[in-house]
Amino acid sequence: MSQRLKDKIAIVTGAGSSGPGWGNGKAAAVLFAREGAKVLCSDINEAAARETADIIKKEGGTAEVFACDVSKADQVQAMVAACRTAFGGRIDVLHNNVGIAVTGGPVELPESEWDRVSAINIKSMFLTCKYVLPVMMAQAPNQYGLRGAIVNISSVAGIRWSGVSYLAYSVSKGAALPFTRSVALEYAKHGIRANAILPGLMNTPMVRGAAIQDSYGGNEAEMVRRRDAQCPMGKMGDAWDVAYAALFLASDEAKYITGAELIVDGGLTCKVA
Repeated sequence: MSQRLKDKIAIVTGAGSSGPGWGNGKAAAVLFAREGAKVLCSDINEAAARETADIIKKEGGTAEVFACDVSKADQVQAMVAACRTAFGGRIDVLHNNVGIAVTGGPVELPESEWDRVSAINIKSMFLTCKYVLPVMMAQAPNQYGLRGAIVNISSVAGIRWSGVSYLAYSVSKGAALPFTRSVALEYAKHGIRANAILPGLMNTPMVRGAAIQDSYGGNEAEMVRRRDAQCPMGKMGDAWDVAYAALFLASDEAKYITGAELIVDGGLTCKVA
């Protein structure tokens, strides 16, 4: 094992899958641990986060669990404090993976759902950065002069129309891009990097949820068929495709990369139609 994150401390939000199988956050948390990181597995669903942490521990890694609604400032502040207490004060990697999707345009979508998606998908990034950045700023730099790395999960839905009305989701994921750029440029001189990943159509537990299934007539097999057909490579990606991209951006191999937008979509956004 290459141990690309050896001795680093990482917070992964949304570290528990929303259903059976591997979600992006679950895969990232396990992969980070396999590569030497000590991981705080955070999720609003404590049982889901614990399942991820148990996998890490069974493989010989180090993980702690923290139940957190990352749209709430007091809970995020407590999460950051818990990570520092558990792992000795440092936070080297912040992986913002939390995200939800609901369907509907401006007429159909309830105002409450607009607010909920915005809070979970983009306000959460603001809050985690608000409380993690001062920790990174205060810690000593590594041999490359770096103090920390932030990896934010956006989506190709933030830059392209997917064929399904995901207004709130698309807007929130689009907003993650200038957010990431702003953090990257403001904190570059302090040795803190920030980058975004834009997954395409991924076959994860999230797409098997009711909101997305309803967009395909409630038929999971039809959903998979249609989404696979949209992808130039003939099939959707999976959580590990996103996790390995996150690993690279979190590691010192990406020491001169900040403000970047890494598309992981099997060529989807290269298509005209």
